[in-house]
Amino acid sequence: MESIYLITALGAIVAGFAQGLSGFAFGLVAMSFWAWALDPQLAAVLSVIGGLTGQIVAAFTVRRGFNWAMLAPFIAGGLCGIPIGVWLLPMLDIYKFKAILGTFLILWCPAMLLAKNFPKITLQSRLADGIVGLAGGVMGGIGGFTGTLPTLWCTLRGLDRDTQRSIIQNFNFALLIVITITYASTGIIQADMWPYFLIVSPIVVVTAFIGTRLYLGISPERFRQIVLGFLIVSGISMLSSALPHLNLF
Repeated sequence: MESIYLITALGAIVAGFAQGLSGFAFGLVAMSFWAWALDPQLAAVLSVIGGLTGQIVAAFTVRRGFNWAMLAPFIAGGLCGIPIGVWLLPMLDIYKFKAILGTFLILWCPAMLLAKNFPKITLQSRLADGIVGLAGGVMGGIGGFTGTLPTLWCTLRGLDRDTQRSIIQNFNFALLIVITITYASTGIIQADMWPYFLIVSPIVVVTAFIGTRLYLGISPERFRQIVLGFLIVSGISMLSSALPHLNLF
């Protein structure tokens, strides 16, 4: 039992710092630790609680404006996607969960590393923003991964760092509040999860604050490359460990 608490704490330390620095990715970083030892439903709830805690810290320490016209399509789509993700969550077993998450990491992280070399998407479409928000909502309902796809989309559009941070930070904050309420009202959050909350939340307050301080002072590019490289390795490991247990044929 002590080892599970230790893994929970380690995931919160690294993920909280990463979120504070980058404004997203709490769920992916934390899951690279938690998916190995925690029940998928518990890991998903902790990802949401930790991500929301980090966003609350960022709301008070990293203010990058609020452009409702740009943000509204993302949030509208995200709110539509949350129920789909919450509906899918109880159906995931540990090996399918690892396979899905590992595949996503393997596909998403290299794309983020290479995004600056991609041709910029000049399309300005509220419908496209809403579809990306919908996908973020589905991923958020599954495990708190609200910001991953919207972050990639904003990067591909060539938005500057502060504009992107404003969209993703406010989008994550709004959706994680709704997801937390949904988890609580549907019984996904259970009483035996509280000891884990008491580990994750205080750690994230501290590490996310440190990350936001670094964001304000230095470029996060080098750290982003390290985190994404680590996640690629984690994704390969997760997928390779899950494949022997999946009935693919």
